[in-house]
Amino acid sequence: MATVTPNFNWPVPTSTDLVRDGATAIEALGDSIDASLVDLKGGTSGQVLAKNSNTDMDFVWVTDAAGDITGVTVSSPLTGGGTSGTVTVGILSGTTSNLGAVQLSDSTSSTSTTLAATANAVKTAFDLATTANATATTANATANAALPKVISFNAQTGTTYTLVAADATKLVSASNASPITVTVPPSVFSVGQYVDLYQLGVGQVTFAQGAGVTIRSAGAVSTAPKITRQFGAVTIICTASNEFLIVGGIS
Repeated sequence: MATVTPNFNWPVPTSTDLVRDGATAIEALGDSIDASLVDLKGGTSGQVLAKNSNTDMDFVWVTDAAGDITGVTVSSPLTGGGTSGTVTVGILSGTTSNLGAVQLSDSTSSTSTTLAATANAVKTAFDLATTANATATTANATANAALPKVISFNAQTGTTYTLVAADATKLVSASNASPITVTVPPSVFSVGQYVDLYQLGVGQVTFAQGAGVTIRSAGAVSTAPKITRQFGAVTIICTASNEFLIVGGIS
């Protein structure tokens, strides 16, 4: 008695079938194969076989859908392209005159015109520049401090004058035909600051203490020294808070 194949259930004769029964089974096998492969018939040139459903051996001939890319066209810096066969696309190397791909570099000393700096390289260069700038600023300040000072002047022509903060390191001139009183004020100058003053006119200059100020000098009156004569000069030095030493041509 005939049996069937395991996958498609096609009938096949067994070794115990009679010749008549075997012939019948072979006929049935042929019919089953023919029925199973019927979908392979037909089709035209260019068509492909596709599944028609989830049913086994259910196929249909269809026209293969052409892709919508018929060619690859490139422009610089891309290279290659084509309309058939294997298409290769590349990219030119970038230079100072051509667009293209460049390699990144962390170097801060390279002179290459084809490498591109990374953020790390830019940050490193920035830090080096910042340090160099700070060093240059310090050196400039040191150099300026070593240069000879240019004296600024403050010309006074009245018979009274009270020193101001802007007079520090200046040369104040006092010029009048009558006696002149110069007052040293409190809470204006810091320790170490000084003012130079000279008597330009014939009116003699006498120094006076502002409220809370103490003047010390080698003058006849220590707290109220006078400039000795016309063109005489003195230096008023702040030695402590509201304390001043006057030195020079005094009497």
